[in-house]
Amino acid sequence: MEKYIDIIRDSFTGYFNYLVNEITHPTWTSYFYWLIGLSLLVWVLEILIPWRKEQKIFRKGFWLDSFYILFNFFLFSLIVYNALSNVAVELFNDFLGLFGIENIVALEIGNLPGWLQLLIMFVIADFIQWNVHRQLHRRSWLWEFHKIHHSVKEMGFAAQFRFHFMETIIYKTVQYIPLAMIGFGIKEFFVVHMFAVLVGHLNHANLGWGYGPLGYVFNNPRMHIWHHSKQLPEDRPYGMNYGLSLSLWDYLFGTAYVPKSGKKIELGFSGDEDFPEDFGNQTLFPFLKRIK
Repeated sequence: MEKYIDIIRDSFTGYFNYLVNEITHPTWTSYFYWLIGLSLLVWVLEILIPWRKEQKIFRKGFWLDSFYILFNFFLFSLIVYNALSNVAVELFNDFLGLFGIENIVALEIGNLPGWLQLLIMFVIADFIQWNVHRQLHRRSWLWEFHKIHHSVKEMGFAAQFRFHFMETIIYKTVQYIPLAMIGFGIKEFFVVHMFAVLVGHLNHANLGWGYGPLGYVFNNPRMHIWHHSKQLPEDRPYGMNYGLSLSLWDYLFGTAYVPKSGKKIELGFSGDEDFPEDFGNQTLFPFLKRIK
């Protein structure tokens, strides 16, 4: 037990020191400044070439979503996630140790070129996320958490990070074992992470981009806007276009849906008129709904 308490304490102090160092000693791989830089870049694009020209620069929910960016990208890890995940990994490794197993690597790719390892990691992680995203819509108890993301009424880049902290736990938990079974020879996945952030920002941005033929591979604003449509087709009661970075999975498995321009469609979900509009009540909503 003492070992796990030490892990929790070290996780808090370690992440706090890391965050302070990120801010005070910026480098080319500083998540904090890359997040700010990419956010400003996409926001400037929204201002210069907006798709929905009548939408205000400081759209409805802009400041709420801006807080969600900081909370879900940094503060949640500081408050609980880093400690929780480190303890969970140690418990899992201790469980494996009971059977004399040191790791669960089933496929060793450490000898492949670094760029290919990054590509493999990106594709596998995105496929897992696509499946998790489908379940967030199909399972009623998961949907209560995911409603927060779909409470966005005017789309903008920062809407990407309007999601309940439980989604982070769900996504990371499901991804852990499949990715742990691959023996990567590199540990720096900064490029993959920030590329996913950029694509996610663009997907939610007030931009009318579809990427032409590349839209069948990469998710894009013209496609993702339909994922946020309040009115769903009768044959798609759980929604459509679940891809995060890649649209490829939706086209392969028949969940893609872009019938026309979604520029003017209403966003949200059925019954969102009574959904909370502040961070605190949105965070508590799924738990209170379950208690009721």
